[in-house]
Amino acid sequence: MAKTALIVGVSGVIGSALAQKLVQDGWQVYGLSRGRSTIPAGCTSLTADLTNASSVKEALAETIPDAVFFSVWARQATEKENIRVNGAMVSNVISALGERLRGKHVALVTGLKHYLGPFEAYGKGEVPVTPFREEQGRQPVENFYYAQEDAVFDGAKTFGYRWSVHRPHTIIGFALGNAMNMGQTLAVYATLCKEKGWPFIFPGSKAQWNGISDMTDASLLAEQLEWAAQSPAAANEDFNAVNGDVFRWSWMWPRIASYFDIEAAPYPAQMMPLEGRMQEAAAAWQELAQRHHLAEHDISRLASWWHTDADLGRPMEVFTDMSKSRKAGFTGYRCTLDSFVQLFDTLKQHNIIPR
Repeated sequence: MAKTALIVGVSGVIGSALAQKLVQDGWQVYGLSRGRSTIPAGCTSLTADLTNASSVKEALAETIPDAVFFSVWARQATEKENIRVNGAMVSNVISALGERLRGKHVALVTGLKHYLGPFEAYGKGEVPVTPFREEQGRQPVENFYYAQEDAVFDGAKTFGYRWSVHRPHTIIGFALGNAMNMGQTLAVYATLCKEKGWPFIFPGSKAQWNGISDMTDASLLAEQLEWAAQSPAAANEDFNAVNGDVFRWSWMWPRIASYFDIEAAPYPAQMMPLEGRMQEAAAAWQELAQRHHLAEHDISRLASWWHTDADLGRPMEVFTDMSKSRKAGFTGYRCTLDSFVQLFDTLKQHNIIPR
């Protein structure tokens, strides 16, 4: 019989890729979301306010999953509020399913802010030595990732399921309206630079420009999530989840520029974040989208200047070690440049950026 999956956050960049992978592999997939975005084909949509325990309980009344996958968050004004809201979204689902989870698998996707601290605390804790390894543990700062983990761990003790935690770096994938999507943001930025004659300036720090980095293809993460849900070696373990190659942005930036037939600007004398430079971008994109008959005229559904600035503006080198995952049996790999190219091609195919 086909296995049943519940994906919490199915319309996001990670949830969409996972849903497509599981449907392709014969799973019956239920997607729980707020119902504001289209979910992938082949999924059954379940709608709830994830912050409301009664709403979640009602939506999941008939659902009996073999595996639950959490890839969900809602940005709040402070980390204290992030902890309250995002921790509750996980615990509400686990409580609603209750005994139906006994003997099943629960997977949680967090990220490298596990090691770095949350956005408002970057560099305030003692950043671990790179590459980041799972054994390095938590930072001594408030972090909603830890609250979500604790909700999963507490549920495992109460309801007797196995779990896994997955920590990707910056995701490369296709999803509209996603708040954490560097690949689409860079595609929009490069397109505007080409159309308006703006210089294609790297917006981040010198440490990121020169240091080693890595990224995570959403399809690679989907493979790891499916593997962990079925492999005995992945039970009750945390795993980094990156493509497996490393690069420097000083190498990657001109290659992204080349895809869009533009020149990469030299590294500037000082950091030039996108959020401060993209004040005219919304109007420029609307004009561009009308002229090229693009599918999405609202730039806020495509680009997340603040998140890309946060990722590329880090004052330290950031990359991870995949040894734990490899030794446990997961051998997935992606070339990050290929991941960018495939995303850009997909954006063209969906008429999101000009062909």
